[in-house]
Amino acid sequence: MKLGRLGVWAAMDTMTAAEGAAFAKKVEGWGYAALWMPESRGRDVMVHSSWLLANTAKLIVAPGIANIYARDAMAMANGQRALAEQSGGRFLLGLGVSHVPSVEGVRGHVYGKPIATMRGYLDAMKAAPYGAPEPAEKPLTLLAALGPRMLELSSSHADGAHPYNVTPEHTAEARRILGPCKLLCPEVWVLLETDAAKARALGRQALANYLRLDNYLNNWRRLGFGDADFAGGGSDRLIDENVAWGDEDKIRRRLRQHWDAGADHICIQAIAPDGSRKPDEKVLALLAPG
Repeated sequence: MKLGRLGVWAAMDTMTAAEGAAFAKKVEGWGYAALWMPESRGRDVMVHSSWLLANTAKLIVAPGIANIYARDAMAMANGQRALAEQSGGRFLLGLGVSHVPSVEGVRGHVYGKPIATMRGYLDAMKAAPYGAPEPAEKPLTLLAALGPRMLELSSSHADGAHPYNVTPEHTAEARRILGPCKLLCPEVWVLLETDAAKARALGRQALANYLRLDNYLNNWRRLGFGDADFAGGGSDRLIDENVAWGDEDKIRRRLRQHWDAGADHICIQAIAPDGSRKPDEKVLALLAPG
């Protein structure tokens, strides 16, 4: 798989199927290597991956992430194999343990200990039988990893990590834990806005939901942020270190910091100037590698 150095992360459930297919074609035409998307309360991410793969020719499609509580290990493994085989190796699976409110409050499951649950799930995926043609190459699996133990698991039991809401400092630590041979694909928020007040207001809007989730708060605490940084929608420092805002040059400097820290591939998530969850196509076109 030629993952390339830059991909797009987008909330595809904000678009109709037709709009999503058109957007994927734009991402492919701009020269991005991959299109990443989450799984929450909308479409089944494996089903939508199939749709986007069928509507593109070169683009890698990657759940970022597929929730392990949404399907059992055999269904996940066999869906991964099928999509990799059908697309000629253009499917990259990102897996995550999600969050307690989503797993217990929305899905009605019991949220297990994250490391043990993920390790058991990966072992079960590896052992799953498959009675269809195998993909030409073994498909890759990345883990949504923030803390050191999940990053270690990403190295020992997977092909790398897909951290979300992280700073260049975290990317450097993730690379140290993963070692040199595993993929490191952090998500980075980007915002084409030079006015600090406007940029930080939009950044707070984008991060609002994540400030309610313990997994992210715990990771930010490990990076030196504290309660004062989480109050009022997020301190200026929290926003500035997690959102690459400014002009093109300033955004590119932040991306370079992640690459210099050891990232193989950066998934940029473009914040829209109107505050909606739809990506800002202007900045995506501006940063396009093609």
